[in-house]
Amino acid sequence: MTFLTDGSPDANPYRLPRDVLPSRYDILMEPDIAEARFVGEVVIAATVQAPVDSIMLNAADLDCGEATLQQNGSAIAAEVTFDAETERMALRPVDGRRLEPGDLRISCTFAGELNDQLRGFYRSTFVDEDGELRTIATTQFESTNARRAFPCFDEPDFKAVFGVTMIVPADLMAVSCSEVVSSEILADGRRRDDFADTMEMSTYLMAFIVGDVEATEPVDVGGVPLRIVHVRGKSALTGFGLEAGAFALAWLVDYYGIPYPGTKVDLIAVPDFAFGAMENMGAITFRETLLLADPDKATTAELLRIVDVVAHELAHMWFGNLVTMDWWNGIWLKEAFATFMQVATTDAFRPEWKRWDEFSIERGAAFDVDALSTTRPVEYEVISPADAEGMYDVLTYEKGAAVVRMLEQYLGPDRFAAGVQHYLERHSYANTTTTDLWDALETSSGEPVRSVMDGWIFTRGYPIVSVEPHHDGLRIAQHRFVYGSGDSAGAEAPDAAIWSVPVMVRARLVDGSTVERQLLLTDASATLDLGASVEWVIVNSGGHGYYRVRYSAELLAAVARQALEVLEPIERYGLVDDTYAAVVAGDASAAEFIGLVTDLGSETDLHVWQRMIWGLKGLHAIAEPAGREALAVLIRDLATTALGVLGFEPQPGEPDLDRELRGVLFEAAGGRGRDELVRARARELFEEAVGNSASVEPNLAAAIVQVTAAAGDETDYEQMLELYRSAETPQSELRYLQSLLLFDDRGLFERTLELFAAEVRTQNAPYLLGAAMTHLDWGPLAWAFIRDRWDELTDRFPQNSISRMVGGIRGMHTHELATEVETFLSEHEVPQGALTVAQHVEKMWVNVRLREREGARIGQADAAPTS
Repeated sequence: MTFLTDGSPDANPYRLPRDVLPSRYDILMEPDIAEARFVGEVVIAATVQAPVDSIMLNAADLDCGEATLQQNGSAIAAEVTFDAETERMALRPVDGRRLEPGDLRISCTFAGELNDQLRGFYRSTFVDEDGELRTIATTQFESTNARRAFPCFDEPDFKAVFGVTMIVPADLMAVSCSEVVSSEILADGRRRDDFADTMEMSTYLMAFIVGDVEATEPVDVGGVPLRIVHVRGKSALTGFGLEAGAFALAWLVDYYGIPYPGTKVDLIAVPDFAFGAMENMGAITFRETLLLADPDKATTAELLRIVDVVAHELAHMWFGNLVTMDWWNGIWLKEAFATFMQVATTDAFRPEWKRWDEFSIERGAAFDVDALSTTRPVEYEVISPADAEGMYDVLTYEKGAAVVRMLEQYLGPDRFAAGVQHYLERHSYANTTTTDLWDALETSSGEPVRSVMDGWIFTRGYPIVSVEPHHDGLRIAQHRFVYGSGDSAGAEAPDAAIWSVPVMVRARLVDGSTVERQLLLTDASATLDLGASVEWVIVNSGGHGYYRVRYSAELLAAVARQALEVLEPIERYGLVDDTYAAVVAGDASAAEFIGLVTDLGSETDLHVWQRMIWGLKGLHAIAEPAGREALAVLIRDLATTALGVLGFEPQPGEPDLDRELRGVLFEAAGGRGRDELVRARARELFEEAVGNSASVEPNLAAAIVQVTAAAGDETDYEQMLELYRSAETPQSELRYLQSLLLFDDRGLFERTLELFAAEVRTQNAPYLLGAAMTHLDWGPLAWAFIRDRWDELTDRFPQNSISRMVGGIRGMHTHELATEVETFLSEHEVPQGALTVAQHVEKMWVNVRLREREGARIGQADAAPTS
């Protein structure tokens, strides 16, 4: 069904009228966990703005009982009707009277199912220390799922105060957005908990959690109590999360210059959770792997991810919760900024992790999607709930954060932070649009922020900046970077666009001096006078611009020769990343990329190495057998040489990133590189680690699991499977689970597919099945498995995960298979991810063309690098 709309609420059939505005909810919830049901009652205080014949609210998957309207002291019975398509509920006075402007009280009883779809009010299970299966009732309301728990005005600009009461079994703990203010045991043995009123906020930020859980002792953070809530038996895994949470909360209060807007912070680890985490006000929910950890057994990357996610959700307490987007088209406004803030917070927490350098990797994921003809602007029109769900992607988070970072660097951190504080102070407890943020930043900086940023937010794609020598300076030009139109029916020719590009330049001139310049490129091209001709130049100096760079052959050769001496690691990362993107787009050969990587063989930076290895693995996946062998040798030689310099064994006191780099190199050498010495050492260390996990450094331990699996047999498989099932930490559980995908044996691979479909938690299974399609040899088997069991899988898995599962089709490299995949998906709709699926299909065809263009040439003598 297609709706035409002019963008206003009244014209959108999924939106509610503005003739009744809520101000307060009093919610009574009674979950029956054993029966997977709940009942409740909601009383809403509202104001009628103009005479109306009926009240329109949101409700979905609920059985509503008695409904009463009360106005001017008169109680009015109401007839209840539903529109399932638009998830709306109408309350109409049974006596036909009109409701007049003024105060209104809406009361409604309701009942629903604690579902297994990880949305609304749902159930999550875990096995306790005694081996008993336990169930938790928990919530996930963003974007439009509060309506599945209680009738409400379920749009972000309908802010209200919430008073919550929960009636639960006396032996279970109940948590909500504010603290418990009274608790009593009822005559039937259950307990009634009354919670303090919340601040004025949107429905999607409400939360209820009930179950056999416990909480740590609170940590005082500037007068705000912070604790971690978790299933029993996991208290030993809370220390690092508490440390990260306390640091992030204090740092964010200082950055924003505004006190924390709630009264307490609970960080809640939930066994089954569709997203990474959710910023419910004062009751933030997380996947266990993103909150609970043993820092002595977790890798640097796993610990960094915990800090990231904790900081991201706490950043939302201000940017999203205190000040909220007006409608779901503005999701990017909160998510991009929270992503920016998570990186800034983590960088402050552990500067040695070089978090802004690592962000280049995440920005690269956005580059990859944004180079497609099926990309979208960061902000676009949202009509239905499905449209809103479709916005949770790398363009909202990573592209949004990347352009925010670019703006911060252009304005300067101090002026940028002042603008953010001005924005939050001016719009506290209110709703905003994108232009409100730009206006605040313009006020603080005096720069034309809106005219600069509108192009990045409302125009799809991004530019590639070309650079050529020009007299006493440079000639700089821009045009949109695309991978090119393809065989996919959804592909189309790129549109022309011009951005306001903050170009940062650092150059060595022929007279020996080094100069730095900043240019706002607002036209298709411009000249930059540097006062003399250049010896070498780096454009996107500092590495924070959301654009790619293409140098003339002369300038590229000059900067590549001296890259290790004159470029910062983040700039070398950009050079490698831009070169690989040029290969994918057909603007450079695989041999050119291989030559650059070979020239950088003495690299010592983790993030540059990650990009080089990922690029080589990408070419390895599309190469013919001879080319695969040549690339395996190259990966092996580069990785073992670098390991020899770094050292195969961890050293006391060495930097965290060196330890992580060792793991990356070890996995590359023993995995795609198939180095027998590394594989033998991996097996020795694996057997040692199984007997005593503390004996092997965590980053190396994670790598040896991957290498052992890649070279493993059925006995190894059974051991990995048992280690997954008996894992002591969420990180090791996921590590062993993912390792099952690395075994080469077809029969073991097919067992893994069945395991994912039947046993693995639905929060993980779709992503793992997607990853299975990228297996070098058996990816097509994974596709056939998904295709043949599509209805079963899509019924079992959360709906918002289906488009992410489909992402694995990017691993399909043959024309015949890509045609089959595209035809199948054109006939099987993915309602909450249609655009994302179209992007996956187009990128699949991009990879098919890459294979057709370069696959047979990789490894040939005439295509080998000459550097």
